[in-house]
Amino acid sequence: MVKKQKGSIHAGLFLLVTILIVLAAVVITAGRFWWLPPLASEHGAWTDRLFVVTLLITGIVFVLVQIALAYFVFRHRDDPERRAAYFHDNKPLEITWTLVPAVIMTLLIVSGGRLWSRIHQSPPEGAYEVEVWGEQFKWALRYPGKDGQFGRTDIRLINDTNPLGIDTKDPASKDDIFFPAGEGELHLPVGEPVVVRLRSKDVLHSFYVPAFRVKQDAVPGMVIKTWFVPTKEGEFELVCAELCGLGHYQMRGIVIVEPMEKVQEWLSQQQTVMDVIP
Repeated sequence: MVKKQKGSIHAGLFLLVTILIVLAAVVITAGRFWWLPPLASEHGAWTDRLFVVTLLITGIVFVLVQIALAYFVFRHRDDPERRAAYFHDNKPLEITWTLVPAVIMTLLIVSGGRLWSRIHQSPPEGAYEVEVWGEQFKWALRYPGKDGQFGRTDIRLINDTNPLGIDTKDPASKDDIFFPAGEGELHLPVGEPVVVRLRSKDVLHSFYVPAFRVKQDAVPGMVIKTWFVPTKEGEFELVCAELCGLGHYQMRGIVIVEPMEKVQEWLSQQQTVMDVIP
């Protein structure tokens, strides 16, 4: 009798604690206390939509599984007078729990593939371009200047006055505007397609602007492009989403989104390669 009472108490506590955990998870998720910052890019809406659908599906499964677990623990709690039941299989049940998850996963994979294709399709002609370099543990920036072309770079040319190794003999380099790591802000036009050319001087970094829902790795030796359309003016945080060393936590930058006229005005006030590199 004492053993049976103990089993009932333990099973009841497990049921109660499980229900409380599930309720807390639902309240925290539904209340969005931890949600991403307000959306500020065009394609970010597609990302959020897929994220919410995935979270909703997995959330429903989580709640059902945890409640079922708590119920069965309580329903079949220890009873020395009851014999264990056994059945070999249940084909309809096995087919159901195989096919239903397979169909749901297939739909999510197809939706994710379509989103990936939309994000990584070629940017529109004439998109605004800027180059972002990852460097332990700051961001360096380069703008193409009035000619709209980036000059050639060479790692053998990197020095204290030329931190990006810009080739000053290349005519396209003359009007480039650059900011060494940790200096300057990333100025982008609102409502215009923006192409970011990502590069790294040392290790893997990841260009991440939470408000834009944009995240793309920067790989040493490669120029990787990502593009998006900012939809809101303001200042946004740029961080590194790849563990790149001891100072990873401090690798931050500022993104300023404003009308194209203001961006061009700001660029016209900056020094070019000819002004900075002897």
